[in-house]
Amino acid sequence: MKTYCVGGAVRDELLGRPVKDRDYVVVGATPEEMIRQGYKPVGKDFPVFLHPRTQEEYALARTERKTARGYHGFEFRTAPDVTLEQDLARRDLTINAIARDEDGQLIDPFNGAADLKAGVLRHVSAAFAEDPVRILRVARFAARYGFRIAPETMTLMREMAANGEVDALVAERVWQEVARGLMEAKPSRMFEVLRECGALASVMPEVDALWQDADAAREAMRVLDAAAGVGATLPARFAALARALDPLPVEALAGRLKVPADCRDLALLAARHANTMLDAAELDPQSVLELLNAVDAWRRPERFAELATAAFAGEPDAGPAQARLERARAAAAAVNAGEIAKASQTPTAIRGNVDAARLEAIRKATGNQ
Repeated sequence: MKTYCVGGAVRDELLGRPVKDRDYVVVGATPEEMIRQGYKPVGKDFPVFLHPRTQEEYALARTERKTARGYHGFEFRTAPDVTLEQDLARRDLTINAIARDEDGQLIDPFNGAADLKAGVLRHVSAAFAEDPVRILRVARFAARYGFRIAPETMTLMREMAANGEVDALVAERVWQEVARGLMEAKPSRMFEVLRECGALASVMPEVDALWQDADAAREAMRVLDAAAGVGATLPARFAALARALDPLPVEALAGRLKVPADCRDLALLAARHANTMLDAAELDPQSVLELLNAVDAWRRPERFAELATAAFAGEPDAGPAQARLERARAAAAAVNAGEIAKASQTPTAIRGNVDAARLEAIRKATGNQ
């Protein structure tokens, strides 16, 4: 029985990046042996165990065979005679097929360390084509590291997209990978890779449509990277992307991918109101009030802050608009709506009286009478 650290931990260690989690492969063992040594079984599809002390994951070396289309169509085999190299051979990219033994020695049968040094994303074997999720992973790694994609790997990805394998992906898995890619250093690279291989039209046709106008696509990607550059949250980054789309495509995209409500709602607000927010320096007080009412800035100030991040990302001349809008919001939010409601004669008068007070606060705060 031998244990090896594998995958992302080895990759990031070689890149000099922080290592968050370590995964291990165990060669020459059975599930019964693992349990006898105190490991807790947690794997559903194949034997994975938690270390009794560190709680890190230890998986038995395995091979896999494609049995059906899509992400779940695999049959796995684990046995004591499955070798480390066989286990590494089933992995997606050479940079993820590197192991380190218990003595610290690298085992690198597919030259992943050389590809790391050269900044190349290269598939390990033709088995890459059996799992369409790998297209999304390659795009995400490109966004994280800025690596180029080996020509033969791009060719394979194009073939996978063309033969419809990508269409078998389940919505939740697509969003999971897209969300992780949005949080990378340069998320635009993910969309560029998906567009280049032809997969974007299948997984996010609304975003793919941006490339009907090359300038519009470049601008949308620039804004998205700008949001990433200021450390925007996932909802704000998705909303920054949605700025380039109309509300109906955003709604369709969010519904099909089962996007979480916080991301969906902020994206719809950005699609509807970002352009108006960019013009806030020129808006009259009544229009400012209507905008703040529309985005529910009073009850959801944290969401409004995220919306502002998405709306103003990548806009170097938007400082006056952003500052004026925030002054207006802060002043109007200070209005005591509860006291006004108590003093109002009828329930129908409450909204009008609160709006009138907020409007007056906005006028004073913005110097626009």
